[in-house]
Amino acid sequence: MAEKQLKITQTRSVIGRTEQQRATVRSLGLKRIRHTVVQPDRPEIRGMLRKIPHLVDWEEVEA
Repeated sequence: MAEKQLKITQTRSVIGRTEQQRATVRSLGLKRIRHTVVQPDRPEIRGMLRKIPHLVDWEEVEA
């Protein structure tokens, strides 16, 4: 069975955001607006996404 992945795209800038939100965006591997990364669908990643839903869009994809 294929492991689910999350395709995460940064949609808003981190300028003016708290240092914690900036660190969360960086730890997901995002570097700039419209940058997309694929991360495993794990509780830790889901928790990060819940902290910054106003800065990113994400969707589930099959590995």
